[in-house]
Amino acid sequence: MTLVAVVSDYLLHPFYPHFFKSRFGITDPKAVGFYFSTVCATVMIAFPLWAWLSKGKSELRILVYTQLVAGILAASCFFITSYTQFWIVSLSIIVFKGSYLLVYPFILRITKKEDHTSIIGLLAVIIHCGSVLGAVFGGMLIDWLSPAWIFLGMAAGDFIQSGMSLYLLKTTEAIPPAENTQQVKTSIWPQGMVLKLGIVTMILYFSDFLIRPFFVKYWESLTNSNSQMLSGAVYAIPAVVAMIGLYVNKKRQGQRNVYQGIISALLFGLAGLLLQGYPMAGAVFIGRCIYGWSFFQAAVRFDALLFHVSDPVAYAIEYSKIHFFQNMGVLIASTMAGVLVDQFNLRMPFMVAFTGFAMVTAMYYYIIRTQTSQRSVLAHNEN
Repeated sequence: MTLVAVVSDYLLHPFYPHFFKSRFGITDPKAVGFYFSTVCATVMIAFPLWAWLSKGKSELRILVYTQLVAGILAASCFFITSYTQFWIVSLSIIVFKGSYLLVYPFILRITKKEDHTSIIGLLAVIIHCGSVLGAVFGGMLIDWLSPAWIFLGMAAGDFIQSGMSLYLLKTTEAIPPAENTQQVKTSIWPQGMVLKLGIVTMILYFSDFLIRPFFVKYWESLTNSNSQMLSGAVYAIPAVVAMIGLYVNKKRQGQRNVYQGIISALLFGLAGLLLQGYPMAGAVFIGRCIYGWSFFQAAVRFDALLFHVSDPVAYAIEYSKIHFFQNMGVLIASTMAGVLVDQFNLRMPFMVAFTGFAMVTAMYYYIIRTQTSQRSVLAHNEN
């Protein structure tokens, strides 16, 4: 279901400029950028609402209806020729489509905590692969037909998810319900460890997305290459490294505790960002590999840590809070990247990202020290 969701979600992502031009005659890149920002903000607002609704309803039951509505709305976009109507309907799609994020905490709720790190890594790789497949299938539809046909592909993906959710509801008896969800005390605002992780991962995702928009342009400026295939391959290195990281993690012995491995991953990230910011193609290539390994390991372990400190029946709610912070980081990065390149140069996003990773490392080290001190005090009092 996650693979289908991501593929259908990414069908149009690389091709919004083509769609805006062919359907509405709009070529202004600022219009596309503003639309992307609005989509991101819509997901940030919508997903917490679905998470709160899941306190009293089965996640799969919610998905049956929300993905069905999203599919109907996506199919209607194939016929829409009004720019205003497109905004209204397409953002409505995002509201309903965003509920598929409930699958993530749902999977972790029905599995053992010791398996969370490997499952989170698997889902991360599925998302990477799904984004690549979505872009490939979207390009095929544009080459063979037109950008508008992508919405029919998106609708098909939504209908498949709705059907799979209904099938699981009717045929699977082994899925335990989220018991006593109404008795778990959860606040609207994140608190304690969840708040700390939210702030830390907001900076982490801000740093990661800051270097993405102009990476291809940066690479081409260093190599004087016009090969889109080579540029795309170098850009995709972190996705390939993530798949290697998943394989390595499965072969390794499990970490002794969930706090381990994050500091070392962040330090590798600092080295990877320094190398990518060095104006030499070989250094950028090596830095890209190191950075891909670093971000995959850090992101997986931060998610595992979130679910470790959360109550299983509140996974969806707590994840929605972290997801809000992470998307806030993405939103800020999407806006700031262009400003940095315009005011300085193509290397500046790497320098700012390096500062961000350094902040994350220092903040997380402080969190570890605080948690360790608290556990030591508790153990001493018990003795």
